[in-house]
Amino acid sequence: MSEFMQFIEATFKPLVLIFVVANMFTLGLQAKMGDVVDTFKNKKAMALIFVWGFVFGPALAYLITLVFPLAEPYVLVMLLSSVAPMAPFFPITVERARGDVNFANAFVPVVIVGTVVLMPLFGPLVIEGLTVSPLALAKRLLLTLLLPLMIGIAFRHYAETVATRIFPAVNVLAKIIKAVRVTECLGIYGPPVVKVFGSLAFLAGIIFMVVMALVSYRFGFGLKQNQRSVMALGMLQRNLGAILIALFAIPDVDPLAVTFCVLWGVWSLPLSLIAIRIFPKHAGETVAGNTA
Repeated sequence: MSEFMQFIEATFKPLVLIFVVANMFTLGLQAKMGDVVDTFKNKKAMALIFVWGFVFGPALAYLITLVFPLAEPYVLVMLLSSVAPMAPFFPITVERARGDVNFANAFVPVVIVGTVVLMPLFGPLVIEGLTVSPLALAKRLLLTLLLPLMIGIAFRHYAETVATRIFPAVNVLAKIIKAVRVTECLGIYGPPVVKVFGSLAFLAGIIFMVVMALVSYRFGFGLKQNQRSVMALGMLQRNLGAILIALFAIPDVDPLAVTFCVLWGVWSLPLSLIAIRIFPKHAGETVAGNTA
């Protein structure tokens, strides 16, 4: 192995950690404390986020793993992904879908809290051979996801002017790290990429994302259309940072799992772009039980 490849492998995991922390801090800078508090007080919104994100999602992922004969690394990622809604590019897609930005900013901390609490409990229970300690995983997720997010929210609340000024720089830094991370992943795990695209895992991931988006959008139960679009986008996307943190907590994790996780993030973007072209066309429409 060349020195360059050794350098790439040595920096990949630290870069992922930096990427996750930077993105969570960036998302926090965009959230308003009042919106977050209001969402936590909104029993209907909280119930829907919990049901779609942490009950229906895991059930759907488990069903897919029963229907499709997936290799163990793909099953691992499918099940971990099922309790990790929302991607770092979530705010951009919400804006372009003409979604409720305030609701979206509050949606972020709600699902992050859910992921930090439930992934450590859910993973070892349903994933055979996952020996990572729930407490150890919870600690990692808390430090890399929830803590930087809450620091960003607090920064926005108590120093809004400064937060507004530094947001563009922090956002650009997060995007640069993301590009480097994907490039390094392809360099390290290049051969497994072919295996992923040649397997049923690719189709299984797409089915999961599409069903999550359609069901959470159609059954809004009183949410406005621009809030349903936020819900659908958040449920379509997956928090790959959280999944990678969990994967790296597993000794000798299979490279196929890491590759599948990163590629999932890549192909979730086109699906999100399709969604943000459809949702604005339905702004103002109502469905059963919904108020536009």
